[in-house]
Amino acid sequence: MENLIENSADFLKYLDNWMGGLKQKGIRDFPASATQTAILAVDVTEGFCDFGPLASPRVGKIAKPVSALISNAWAYGIQQIFLINDTHEHDAIEFQDFPPHCTRGSQEAQPVKEIRELPFFDQMKILPKNSISSNLNTILPAVLNQSPKTSTYIVVGDCTDLCTYQLAMFLRLDANARQIKDRKVIVPTNCVDTYDLSVEGGKQIGVIPHPADFLHAVFLYHMMLNGIEIVSEITF
Repeated sequence: MENLIENSADFLKYLDNWMGGLKQKGIRDFPASATQTAILAVDVTEGFCDFGPLASPRVGKIAKPVSALISNAWAYGIQQIFLINDTHEHDAIEFQDFPPHCTRGSQEAQPVKEIRELPFFDQMKILPKNSISSNLNTILPAVLNQSPKTSTYIVVGDCTDLCTYQLAMFLRLDANARQIKDRKVIVPTNCVDTYDLSVEGGKQIGVIPHPADFLHAVFLYHMMLNGIEIVSEITF
């Protein structure tokens, strides 16, 4: 463990500098037109942002920037907006690893108020999922196949190291595997985050610790290593 800490010191400094050096990206700098661009927001729901056993104040802070991004994108002409939400069965196997949350029909499974109050909310497409994966046993792969001209995907939501990572990596690896050469996957860091639980806090409640700053940065970095574009935010 001492070697791990010592050998990681230089990389952690590098990682911190990388995060601090991320740049904004203007929507007009995208390679695709508005009609060829989609936004996929994963788990920006009441159960992760506002209340429930997995709600996190840190994650809740992305609700406003995510809704602002969606609103600006809609005005710009991006109207492929997908809300991919945990909609668990009441006996979900995932509850062996996480407390029961976001069950089908519950308020926890609903998009946050900031998104629900957007005037075009009823024109967004809601895709339910029963695990941290957005593509396993969901309609997402079929949805992608229905829009073959869509080439740029903006991924936002939570958690950076769980559902957001799984979604962005699926989009990237699906393109790699099928030789889809023009697909871009972009993650703006102001619209993604993860929950925080210190080592001491985890000990007190008997739960595995979860250092948010570290995992947020490492998983964003790993996405970048796999060809996903990481930016600080998207401007209009």
